[in-house]
Amino acid sequence: MQPTLSDEVLERVTGGLKLALAGGAKTYPGESGKRQPVHTVYGGAHLFKSDTAVRLGQLAVRSFDAYAGDANAFGSVLDIPATVRTNVFERVREKLAREAVEDFRIDFEDGYGTRPDAEEDGHAASAAREVAKGMADGTLPPFIGIRIKTFSTELHRRAMRTLDIFIATLIKESGGLPENFVVTLPKIVTAEQVDTLGQIFDQLEQKLGLNTGSLKMEMMIETTQSIISSAGEIALPKLLAAAHGRCTGAHFGTYDYTASCSITAAYQDMLHPACDFARSMMQVAFGGTGVWLSDGATNIMPVARHRGSDLPPEQIAENNDTVHRAWKLHYDHCRHSLVNGFYQGWDLHPAQLPTRYAAVFAFFLESLDAASERLKNFVEKAAQATLVGDVFDDAATGQGLLNYFVRAINCGAVSETEATARTGLTVEELRSGSFVKILDNRRI
Repeated sequence: MQPTLSDEVLERVTGGLKLALAGGAKTYPGESGKRQPVHTVYGGAHLFKSDTAVRLGQLAVRSFDAYAGDANAFGSVLDIPATVRTNVFERVREKLAREAVEDFRIDFEDGYGTRPDAEEDGHAASAAREVAKGMADGTLPPFIGIRIKTFSTELHRRAMRTLDIFIATLIKESGGLPENFVVTLPKIVTAEQVDTLGQIFDQLEQKLGLNTGSLKMEMMIETTQSIISSAGEIALPKLLAAAHGRCTGAHFGTYDYTASCSITAAYQDMLHPACDFARSMMQVAFGGTGVWLSDGATNIMPVARHRGSDLPPEQIAENNDTVHRAWKLHYDHCRHSLVNGFYQGWDLHPAQLPTRYAAVFAFFLESLDAASERLKNFVEKAAQATLVGDVFDDAATGQGLLNYFVRAINCGAVSETEATARTGLTVEELRSGSFVKILDNRRI
C-alpha cells in the first residue's frame, strides 16, 4: 500500500521539526566521554607552589599509611563490602602514590580572604609564575584553575583585576595555558555575571594573543538566585546560555547554598534535603549539555587530635577514632554524591584523598560483575530488550551501562583491559562512548 502523504508534503511540514532538532542537538550534545576529575582540591592562592599537588600527595600517603591499616581494617572502617576490600585498598594505595590530586583550584575567594590590593596583585602574579614553573617541571595535576572573587557590586573590579594579572603573567612566563585550565566564578546571582566573565575572556584572548574560546569557566551554584531567578524562572539554563559555550562545569557550594536558605550552621550538611533539591535542579537543567557536575565538600577534617611520636595508648586510640570517624563521614558523603549522579566533589584536606578514591573505586567495583554481564548480553542481543537475572534492560539502559564503563575507566577503577575482557567490546568501542554507534557498526 502506498502512503497517503507525499515526500513533498512531509518535507514541508517537518521543516520546523528539523530546525528544532538541530537546535536541540547543539544545546544537548550529550556526554563527551572525556575524563572528568573525581574531585577538585581547593587551596589559598597565597600558599600555592608549583609542586603543591606533589606535596599534597605525599601528605595523603602519610595519612593512609598511618591510619588505614590493612585492606580489611580500612574496609571495615568505611563499610566496604568484603568482596572488593583488597581490590579497593590496593588501587587507593597505587593512586595516592601515582596521582593523588587530579584537579586543583588556586583560590582567591573564601580560601584567600580579603587583602590589600597590592597584596592580592602580588599573589596573582606569583601564583601565575608558580603555574608556569609547574608546567615546565611537569608537577601540575591534570586539571587546574583559579577561583576568583564574586562579581558583586563591591568585588567585581577586584576579581577582574586578579584574573587579568594572573592570565597576563602566566602567558608572559609560559607562552600559553596549562591543559584543562578553568576559571571558577562563585556566588552567582544573575546571568549577567556569567556573561560579563565571558566578555572579559574575549578581551583577554584578543589582547594576549590567545585563540578564541581558549579560556573556559566553571559556575558555582551556591545561591538560591542561581536556582530560581527573581522572575520566578529556573535560572540555571539562562546561566549556561550566558556562558556562550565556555562553561565546562557547574559546582555545587554546600555551605553557601544552605546559608542562603537560612539553614543554621549546625545543620548545614551535604545530606540536607535542601542540597538534594538544588542538585536535582542542576541535573535536570544541565543533563545532556556536556557540563560536568560537581558536588560540594565535607567540612569535618580527618586530622588527629594529638601529635607526637611517643603518645600513650589512649591518645593513639583517640587519634585513630577521630580520623576514622571523619573518614567514614567523608566516604558516606562521596557515596551519596555518586549514587545520585555527581561523579566529582570538593576535597579540602590531603587526608580526605584516601576516602575519596576508596568511595569512587568501591562504587564502580561493587557493580562490575553485574554491569559486565548485562552489557555483554545486551550487545550480543543487538539492542533487543533482554532479561538478565531479574533485571530487564532496554536500549536506554545500554547507554547507561556503557557510561558506567567509560566513567569507571576514566577514574581508574577499571582498566580498559579489564573492561574489554568482561564486556566483549573493543577499546575503540568503549572510547566511542556511544551505544548506538556500537550497535550500528556491528550490524554492518
